[in-house]
Amino acid sequence: MSGQAIEIEGLRKTYSSRGEPAKEALKGIDLSIPQGRIFGLLGPNGAGKSTLINILAGLVLKSAGKVRIWGFDQDVNPRQSRAAIGVMPQELNMDPFFTPRAALEVQAGLYGVPRAQRITDEVLRMIGLEDKADAYARSLSGGMRRRLLLGKALVHRPQILVLDEPTAGVDIELRQMLWQNVRRLNEDGMTIILTTHYLEEAEQMCDEIAIINHGELVIRDETRSLLARVDRKVLVIHPEGAPPAQIALPDGVTLERRRDGALAFAYSRTRTSPGAVLDRVREAGIRIRDVATEEAHLEEVFLDLTRARPAA
Repeated sequence: MSGQAIEIEGLRKTYSSRGEPAKEALKGIDLSIPQGRIFGLLGPNGAGKSTLINILAGLVLKSAGKVRIWGFDQDVNPRQSRAAIGVMPQELNMDPFFTPRAALEVQAGLYGVPRAQRITDEVLRMIGLEDKADAYARSLSGGMRRRLLLGKALVHRPQILVLDEPTAGVDIELRQMLWQNVRRLNEDGMTIILTTHYLEEAEQMCDEIAIINHGELVIRDETRSLLARVDRKVLVIHPEGAPPAQIALPDGVTLERRRDGALAFAYSRTRTSPGAVLDRVREAGIRIRDVATEEAHLEEVFLDLTRARPAA
């Protein structure tokens, strides 16, 4: 093993249909994901994320490139590479006449897990469906069905778990339960790959993030390094008493007067120092009760990077 959970080299996927021009969904992706990490795979709609995940899961055939999953070449050892990964899909696709227990048993059978080695009861406990184990899936709520999708992804004890938009449209309780389970699985050594449109989740959960746009890898870095790329910072000052109506500010600095009375000064860290902003605040006769800084959020990084890359 190379220490990489997934290794992707020159991955391409072209969709073609009669009478229409071919569409290149992936344009030579090179990406490696280390073992034991929580890795975010982000991008706008149509960026190629779902195509990439479906190729990893063995559901879509690639057009070119190499994919190794847990050290197994997908072309040479397709069965072993598929067994190393579990995917929780975004779509709620399940047989409504199966019970959760039966659904997990069938899924384990599809992966060739012998009956004596199956962990059905353990998975039911983890996803909180013990009391619904023998109820028909059609009677489960949407949140329970999403839990069951997570369970189906875990029945064969994969080394890698892919979560495709796992919290789309779910309530806060289910979201918290899901992240608790994900952290526990990761602490036990499982590699987690997460796609989500909730950027605050990626910011909180992921060690590293890759952003894909128009089928190309835009950037891949540690989450904290990505956040450090944003030049904008905010200095928040809570004044004593009412501040003056006019404050002379350095070039490029903007002021937002917040409802709680705070003054939020946005500035470019490469053009202006916080000391220069504080000097102007003091010159305006403002007495400072409290001061703090606000760092960039992942949403700003995401928008900056994806806006900068038009479609080819």
